[in-house]
Amino acid sequence: MKKKLLAAVMVLCLGMMGCEVVPANTVFSADDLEGKVIACQIGSTGYIYAGEIKNAEVMGFDKGADAIAALVAGDADAVIIDDEPAKVFVAENDALRILDEPYAEEEYAVIFQKGNSLGAELDEALEEMEKDGTLDGIIMHWIGDNADHVSYTPDASIKRSGTLVMATNATFPPYEYVEEGQIIGIDADMMQAVCDRLGKELVIEDMKFDEIMPAVSSGKADVGAAAITVSNERMEQVDFTHSYATATQVIVVRNQ
Repeated sequence: MKKKLLAAVMVLCLGMMGCEVVPANTVFSADDLEGKVIACQIGSTGYIYAGEIKNAEVMGFDKGADAIAALVAGDADAVIIDDEPAKVFVAENDALRILDEPYAEEEYAVIFQKGNSLGAELDEALEEMEKDGTLDGIIMHWIGDNADHVSYTPDASIKRSGTLVMATNATFPPYEYVEEGQIIGIDADMMQAVCDRLGKELVIEDMKFDEIMPAVSSGKADVGAAAITVSNERMEQVDFTHSYATATQVIVVRNQ
């Protein structure tokens, strides 16, 4: 009884001081998401999944980091997001944790304009990179206990003709993010290695995630590489290369 009274007094005092009390976590499994407020990056797979949850209120943000901020502030009950960015965000905030139960598994691939012959060249380059270990080597620099975050070095001996414009959303570590004014990460390195094989100069254009597919389908960008999940809905707008990574959607919640 004394503990309850003390807790009530603390809440009252915090309210009088103008401090907001962050509500306690109520999401312990995917089953608890029904009727909750879920924060997600607009256009992401997590955003799509959240929209299918019964009676859930979906808060959309341009950046995954902003969705995480809403969760920390108590404005959202959970965030649905890809596992690797989730690990980065949680490592930076002791108030958060990732639920043990994965929400969904998915495949990442590069998108290109429907019917464009570029797709065959991209697939050939990616297959070569898989066979010779280049792709695994890139991923190991960014994911895992021994990740050193050292970027891929382009082959300076290659004579390049023309450019390959890559649309991305550089807010999604370790796949793409900005550091010291440069866009770095798995997707940036992967596409640089692809350009080495195609003899192209890579140009990366940063934009909102939900602007990437329109940019590619209209021809404004040649490819989109931004941890983009293969889905039937997206296949109506763009074509995909074969997948280059397997990922998991997870649920991020507050610790308490």
